[in-house]
Amino acid sequence: MLVNLDSVLRKAQAEHYAVGLFNTTDTDMAEAVISAAEELRSPVIIGTAEVLLPYGELKLIAPSLLAAAERSSVPVVLNYDHGLTFERCVEALKLGFSSIMYDGSALCEAENLESTARMVEIAHAMGASVEGEIGHVGQASDGDGAQADMYTTPEEAVAFVKATGVDALAVAIGTAHGVYRSKPRLDINRLSEIRAAIDTPLVLHGGSGLSDDDFRNTIAAGIAKVNIFTDLCIAGAQAMKEGLEKGLGYLDIRNAKVENIKRAVMKKIELFGSAGKI
Repeated sequence: MLVNLDSVLRKAQAEHYAVGLFNTTDTDMAEAVISAAEELRSPVIIGTAEVLLPYGELKLIAPSLLAAAERSSVPVVLNYDHGLTFERCVEALKLGFSSIMYDGSALCEAENLESTARMVEIAHAMGASVEGEIGHVGQASDGDGAQADMYTTPEEAVAFVKATGVDALAVAIGTAHGVYRSKPRLDINRLSEIRAAIDTPLVLHGGSGLSDDDFRNTIAAGIAKVNIFTDLCIAGAQAMKEGLEKGLGYLDIRNAKVENIKRAVMKKIELFGSAGKI
């Protein structure tokens, strides 16, 4: 069933687990994610990101993702991740996305507040939820996760939520997108302070590559949503490589890819504690 972000994250926050966001650039990945969620009876978040549109154009993939979410036997949020432009975010809403992650974190503070608040107004009018970002979760390849001056402060979080009315807040505490060059050092104390300062569900971006203990610690400190993409790509690529080495045909390789991604998703769902939470 299709739901918005608020309907799954409030319960996750209250019961101290996290719901996974698994970006899906094609129907193979969507099948793997939803199948994993249904088997484990877990809510789940699927979608795509603006930077991923060259690999799965929005108008082509949105109808398939929407249909998959609507016919699922578990709650599924259809999320447009890291929306950078109003035009694309509004397009996603019109195509049926139930959640928008509007990313104004690269803007100056005033512009981020103003543009995020406007996106909240638009999305709420269409029955959708909005995730914003304060601080900056950059690229692991650039070493951004280690830049403490990019981290979110509790004071910034309070001001941001008050000014924008977002339904969820992505915070920067030492993670970054992509493959890490070195082990990330997460500021769990800072996360706990942010959690104590606001009641809005908190989101961890740059989850691929973190240790199991990193996930357990961040969820215990208040994270209610974790974003995963790179780990799924690695699982899919590994299965395709092994299939080619075994001389399998295209369809057999495709099925092996879906199964391997599904197993990776199930591992994360169980780690995040959302299994059986519907």
